[in-house]
Amino acid sequence: MLRIGALISGSGTNLTAIIDGCKNRRIDGAVVFAGADNPRAAGLIKARARGIETFVVDYRQIIDDIRAGVLTAPDDFRFAEAAAKQRLFSGRTDPADIRRFLVSRAAAEARLLDVIRSYSIDLLVLAGFMRTLTPYFIDRFSPDPLNPRIMNIHPALLPAFPGVDGYGDTWRYGCKVAGCTVHFIDYGEDTGPIIAQRAFNIDESFSLEVLREKGLQMEWALYPHCIQLFAEGRLKVEETVFRLSSGKSCRRKRVRILPQKA
Repeated sequence: MLRIGALISGSGTNLTAIIDGCKNRRIDGAVVFAGADNPRAAGLIKARARGIETFVVDYRQIIDDIRAGVLTAPDDFRFAEAAAKQRLFSGRTDPADIRRFLVSRAAAEARLLDVIRSYSIDLLVLAGFMRTLTPYFIDRFSPDPLNPRIMNIHPALLPAFPGVDGYGDTWRYGCKVAGCTVHFIDYGEDTGPIIAQRAFNIDESFSLEVLREKGLQMEWALYPHCIQLFAEGRLKVEETVFRLSSGKSCRRKRVRILPQKA
């Protein structure tokens, strides 16, 4: 049985869908904890009501403590290594800005890792977790990029509209199609290998609220489905190189869904 850990920041609706998926056996697994970066995350209450252990690593307090000099980065944090690997700051080049971000996140992620390790989980799912994981965390929890074990769901059809408001961005841009994406985590923001996507047409009469509700309904079905594929060992990350007619090459990672075993 797959041991699943979940991180949330808010209402926890995807967390609820995953917990219920385990209970009704659509997922061959069990959620063993729900952690949050926000002490007031409503999803913590939902998890406790379903008998799931919870914990909080208060990112905001940790960031304030780093800025005040009360807290420092963990001893095993190497700024140069993390800065070289991360792909979060393509538009920013200020080393001081990058250092502040990576140091504060490493301090928070070290505490996350301390708690998570005690549960011996197989898969970590981000279910509305509004914090980007840095190379410090990824290298310690999921170091093999061809065998990743951190999964995320995003409210847009990636690579379009990464970031915090995928449905809002889709609606404001006037797109004709919306949807959601489940993907593995890598060093960028919503750039990891895509596992599955679901889409629906946007009617001209749709408000943002209607679009978001349709998207959420799709998420609650897609995320448990992808977790079950992981539980069955049917997700294989492949790195391929394509040669273009111009002579240039294109390298990409993709997730192949293996056939179900007889």
